[in-house]
Order: sequence, then C-alpha cells, then structure tokens
Amino acid sequence: MTGRISFQGELGAYSHQACVETRPALQPLPCRTFEDAISAVREGRAVEAMLPVENSTYGRVADIHRLLPESGLKIVDEAFVRVHICLMAAKGTPLERIRRVRAHLVLLPQCAHFLDSLGIEGIAAADSAGAAAALAAQPRADEGVLASAMAAETHGLEILARNIEDQDHNATRFLVMAPEGDMTRRGAHGMITSFVFRVRNIPAALYKAMGGFATNGVNMTKLESYMVGGHFTATQFYADVEGHPDDPALARALEELEYFTDELEILGVYPADPGRK
Repeated sequence: MTGRISFQGELGAYSHQACVETRPALQPLPCRTFEDAISAVREGRAVEAMLPVENSTYGRVADIHRLLPESGLKIVDEAFVRVHICLMAAKGTPLERIRRVRAHLVLLPQCAHFLDSLGIEGIAAADSAGAAAALAAQPRADEGVLASAMAAETHGLEILARNIEDQDHNATRFLVMAPEGDMTRRGAHGMITSFVFRVRNIPAALYKAMGGFATNGVNMTKLESYMVGGHFTATQFYADVEGHPDDPALARALEELEYFTDELEILGVYPADPGRK
C-alpha cells in the first residue's frame, strides 16, 4: 500500500509512532484534530487514519467513540503501542537545571513519582510533540518536555531521562480507519468485531441484549456507553467482541442483539493485535 496515513498531533507524537510502527510504507500526515484526520481520509488526502481509542493508564480517549460511528470510515486494523515517556531538553542542558516540564495533560500524572523526586513542576500543554517543537524553536535553560523518543529525534532535542513513566504496562490502543471495511479473515491471533448499538425502550433491554453473547460463548472485551445528542435518555453503546460475524456463535449473538436494538452498526472486522495478550 502506498499513500499517506493521517493522525492527530505534531510529528513525533505517539500517534506518529503508531503510524511508523504499524504502516511503515505510508507517509504520516499530521492533522490538528481527530476530525481533521478523519476528513483527510474521506477527502482522499490519506488512505487511512490512525486514531487512539484508549490507554491502559488513563482510560479511553475523550470523544473518540462518538466520532467513530459518525466518521463514515471502517476499522480495518488495531495496534497496541507501548508508551515510553522521555524527559528532553535543548542540547547541552543538564538534568539538574530542569525546573519545569511541559507535556499533554495525560502524560504528567503518568510521571508524577519521577517529577516529584526531582522537584520538577509539570505544566500542561495542548500537545507533547508540539511542546517539543516549541522548545526546539525557543530553548529555555531550565525547561524540558515530556514526550516520545521520536519527538526528541524529530525536533533535535536531547533526551535527559528515558522510560520515566510510573507504570511499566503503559500502552495505547489505536484503530486504523479506512473508507472501506475488510471482512477477510487474517492475522494469527483471531478476529475482533466492533459495533455500536442502541437498545429498545423496553424493561431490561440491555440485559436481554447481552444474554445472547453469554449463552453463545462469545467473549466481549469491551462495552461502553455514552450519551447521544446531549439527551440523558439516548444512550449508545460501543462494544468489541472476539470473533468474526460469520462465526456461528457470533452470528447467533448478533441476531439476538438486533432483536433488542433500534440501531446496530458494525464498525469493523479486523485481526486482533498480539499486544492484547
């Protein structure tokens, strides 16, 4: 495959890292927002989009599940990227000079122990890779950035400390989105099916809808709810299950689910990433 793959953020962001590791043949296309990354694919400026959906430390990425069904795109792959956080600064800056660091709000608490041990103040930035680019453009002797090693390499900064995250299991799950879905069976670790649905307004509808997965032995790895259109009574559910819709057990479970729902849309069928294990 040739072309470009869009992502939200600056060059050197963890989404950029995911693009390089998962789609090395595609040219990364940085975009300002998730919506811009999706639009790049819909408008033909990119062939795929790389979107983060959840992190093992801080949970799901805000708004992303709302964007997925509205995107008009399909999930064709997933990627688990290990998040290693580095402290970087302008070249020649010693670690003991650093008094403050800038990083995306979600990175700062992930390095709280390290920062506290050195008495370094954390300052929230809109984007960690963007903060790295800004520091490279205007170096400050007592200031650093928390970001990926790729960000340091991209923007010419020096890494003063590597892998400073408090949790050694920190990883982000990304979804690869494309204009058309791919229902072929592929990969060596099984298939994942993702879908969204709204239950009918009847008593115990969700309980009954989920019963089909239990009785058919289908493993549901994720189930999340979120409001739709700002209404407390309009709840949509996002789910990931193991298996392919053509598998007899999953086919029966989805058929039963459809009976109890007003809307059901499959967002993608794709190979499970080995990072799930």
